[in-house]
Amino acid sequence: MNETDLDHFRQMIRNKLAELDESSAAGLDAQAVVQLDQQAVGRLSRMDALQNQAMAKAQQARRDVEAQRLRAALQRIDEGEYGYCEECGEDIPRGRLELDLAASRCVSCASG
Repeated sequence: MNETDLDHFRQMIRNKLAELDESSAAGLDAQAVVQLDQQAVGRLSRMDALQNQAMAKAQQARRDVEAQRLRAALQRIDEGEYGYCEECGEDIPRGRLELDLAASRCVSCASG
């Protein structure tokens, strides 16, 4: 992989990390402590609010894992390891990297 390709992927990874940061900031309110509202009547009950909070926390956990994977990919770029399978050492196809910027294994090793 040449330096132009690495710069392309580096920028894509940074853009994705910025998107994740924005999503995390937007989701903070949904993760807040659920307050009991004695005046709330109807479908939106405390149980619904707790369920929404749990889903927001699960989404945040997924964003955190993805951000960690992307930061590891940036580190692999800096170390000259990006685009090579961590198990067999073969090139990871560009198409796979375009779909999953943080891919660290080729299709064969990932499916085996």
